Amino acid sequence: MPANANSDDGPPDVAEPEMQVPDFGNWVPSRLVQIFGGLTIACLGLFLVFWPFLFGAILFFLMFCYLLYARFRFSPRGGDLQGKIRGLVMDHLEWDGRGRVVDIGCGNAPLTIELAKRFPSASVVGIDYWGGKWNYSMKVCERNAEVEGVSDRVSFQKASASALPFEDEYFDAAVSNLVFHEVSDVDCKRQVVREALRVVKRGGTFAFQDLFLEKRIYGEVSQLLDEMRQWGVQDVEFLDTSQSDFVPRALKLRFMLGAIGIVKGTK
Repeated sequence: MPANANSDDGPPDVAEPEMQVPDFGNWVPSRLVQIFGGLTIACLGLFLVFWPFLFGAILFFLMFCYLLYARFRFSPRGGDLQGKIRGLVMDHLEWDGRGRVVDIGCGNAPLTIELAKRFPSASVVGIDYWGGKWNYSMKVCERNAEVEGVSDRVSFQKASASALPFEDEYFDAAVSNLVFHEVSDVDCKRQVVREALRVVKRGGTFAFQDLFLEKRIYGEVSQLLDEMRQWGVQDVEFLDTSQSDFVPRALKLRFMLGAIGIVKGTK
């Protein structure tokens, strides 16, 4: 019998092709976890020569454990909390899927791709500035779209959310998820919201999730909604998503998910 023959004369074994999965990243970058781990080790070393560094070691270790826990819970293996939070945006976008929609600050494009899947007749655009502290890129977006089978209906552009490269009222709908507060080239984050609304058509819909309960960023929510009405938005409401049942209590702290909410409506 030849060395490569099967004893049962059946067809030769063929290795299963590796299944491709999208890379949507994690809201807690691995290097942030590593930084606190490194600080813990450094303080433990200094503790050997100066005992008060023990307090620093304990503090940094607790933060290391907390971030490691958050990173796990955000990941698909830990319950995909990121996906559930993104789902809140999709659940509150009241749109029929006809026309064009933009995902502002798309990261690695999970929301962009979900839009394309849910609205097969829509033209979907994802914009992001990419780079910086997040491990996101246009190349990964394009690969994810290809893996998910929607590359023919989505496109990506590099741009800041503070200066969208589109004419007024270009889109029929717009979404964004936990992005506006991160825009660094404008101090007043309300102006980022206004810029997002600028590209939405009259009668178009929107759903934006961000740290809208953080007063130092947006002020009072009621004041933000009043200002949006002054911009000409005909219908807008706020939904507190920070207390969603699926969010663990440990992640409802103010600096994590304890200030998130959605502003949605019709322009």
